[in-house]
Formats: sequence, structure tokens, C-alpha cells
Amino acid sequence: MIDNNKAAGPLDDLDEWEDDLKKRYPKPGVPFNPIDPEKTEDKFRDYKAEVRPTVKEFYRLNHTQQTVDFVRRKRQEYIGLNHRRMGIWEAMEYLNTLVDDSDPDTNLPQIEHLLQTSEAIRRDGHPRWFILAGLMHDLGKILCLWDEPQWAVVGDTFPVGCAYSPTIVFSEFFQANPDVNDSRYSTKLGIYQEGCGLDNVMMSWGHDEYLYHVTKNYLPEPALYMLRYHSCYPIHREGAYQYLMTDHDREMFEWVKAFNKYDLYTKSHERPDITKLRPFYEDLIGEFFPAKIDW
Repeated sequence: MIDNNKAAGPLDDLDEWEDDLKKRYPKPGVPFNPIDPEKTEDKFRDYKAEVRPTVKEFYRLNHTQQTVDFVRRKRQEYIGLNHRRMGIWEAMEYLNTLVDDSDPDTNLPQIEHLLQTSEAIRRDGHPRWFILAGLMHDLGKILCLWDEPQWAVVGDTFPVGCAYSPTIVFSEFFQANPDVNDSRYSTKLGIYQEGCGLDNVMMSWGHDEYLYHVTKNYLPEPALYMLRYHSCYPIHREGAYQYLMTDHDREMFEWVKAFNKYDLYTKSHERPDITKLRPFYEDLIGEFFPAKIDW
């Protein structure tokens, strides 16, 4: 097992970013800080004052280096899907070699995080493809096992090739991004047309975009939107970039929003029984995927 890619960035572990999201977007009606029971979601305003220095440094690296040229290079490197051939459950076990030794909230393996998410979706009676999206949503983090730095694997995602929205967390760090001073990319629309649709927009590179390309020939469209945009908080939480979207994008983002609560709020110390659950999920996987696919 490896040390969760600590050498590749400032975060102690990849889940530190996800834990930080829950500080920025507390569960509705649940106090963020137990010392201050009045600090519920509607009163939470001082996120930046409380963010960990490691998380702040992570966003600095992400925002300065996620350029159009960088995204184009990574798309060329990865979306040909020539890195590995394996099945979905095999990919989950592969991701499981990404150990979470220093996560302060839980020491569960990655595969158990995925099962916690999918089981919560299953309990709420959602369609089988929705359950499967929950099971798979973080599999793109295998990029870390191919020596990608943290800031190119996790983090809030956003369009590149146009002006960065001020709603993006720590948007001030974009001032050091070369694209800010490039006239092709620094206007509101940049290289895009108004209403062009998100499928025609390059998103910052990370596990979401990579997994979308791995799965796009196998899953229903709402599931693909969940996988591709579940980290796009500037759109599905802040309402930014509406001028790039179509009405169809907005319709599909209702599924992304429905998925988000399971992505953020299902981690717990209660361990799923992998042996008991595996037959159900292998049957579910087989309904949508062949035995092995390209990664």
C-alpha cells in the first residue's frame, strides 16, 4: 500500500479536500461547529478564516496551474484510455491501494467510502444507474496512482478558456494563472459562444473529467453528468457560468444536485460488509459494463 500520494501536494490525504467541502457547505440544518450551535448553514459565512493552511496551499497550486494548455495536455494523455484495462470492481480494488492513513475522520479504505455512498443512495430507492454512479464516482482518483499531483486529481472543478468566476473558492489565486493575462481566455466567454453547452466547454482536469471519458459509452446521461460535474461547485452550488449552459444542461444539473448530498454527507465510521454486498454490486456492474474496460 502507498501513502496516499502525500509527496505530490500539501494535503495530508485526498479526503482533506472533501472534508473541507463540508465546512464550506454544511449539511442543511446541522451545526457546523458543535461549540457554536447557532452556526448552521444559513449563518455560515467565515469559511476562509477557518480553512487549514494545507487546503489553502492546495487551492493556490490548483488555481495557478489549471490552464488551457495544461488541460489540453492531460486530455491528450488520458482520454485515449490507454493506461490500463480492468473491470469496475477491479478498479475499486486498485483504488483501494490509495491508503488514507492520516484522515482524521475515518480510517476506512477507499472501497468502503464508495460503498457508503452507494448504499445510502440505494436505501433511498433511487434507480440502479444512480446507485452505480454513487459506487463509481471517485474511481477517477486512480490518477494519483499514476503520479498525478493532488491539484490535478481533486478540487473544485470549473471551466477553463474563459474568465474564472469569482464564486470559485479562493478565486484570488487565479491572478497568478497565465490565462488571466491571455486575451483569448480572459473575457467572460473566452473561446466559447454564449449558450454553447457544457459538452463544448473544457473543464479543469481532475478525477471527474477523467472518469467521464472512461464511462461515457456505458452509463445513462444523468449518471454521466453526476460523474463529470459532481465537483463543479461553482455551477451546482453557486450558480455560476449559466451563460455557457443550455436548458438541457440545467435539467441534467438537477441530477448533479440530487447526487451531491450523498457525495458530501455519507462518510461515517460504520463499515459496510464488503463480502455481503459484493454479489449485488457485481450484478449491478454487469448490467451496464462488460467484464473489462479501458482506463
